Amino acid sequence: MGEPWESHAESGRPDAAEARGTAYRSAVPGPLRPWQVRGKLFTPRGRHGVDAAEVRHFLDRVADDLTACYAEVARAHAENDRIKTALRQWQSELARRELAGIR
Repeated sequence: MGEPWESHAESGRPDAAEARGTAYRSAVPGPLRPWQVRGKLFTPRGRHGVDAAEVRHFLDRVADDLTACYAEVARAHAENDRIKTALRQWQSELARRELAGIR
């Protein structure tokens, strides 16, 4: 098994995301959600563990970024739905005019 920083091309294994034709996802099923980041706890490692306040600050920043990303995705889906609806209406109107012989 290769190192975590080794590219899949170097290891000779196809990337799971490449196999599915999707963007990178972690091994955990489903997308990472802001509440999962905010609720993440780290196991202390001896006397020289991580600074809990620093980790918490970082995780809050990550969660805020994820919140903004999900809001943008929702906005894009809504815009996509609006455009599809407008296109269907335009196509229906065009078809009605052509059937009626009006151009």
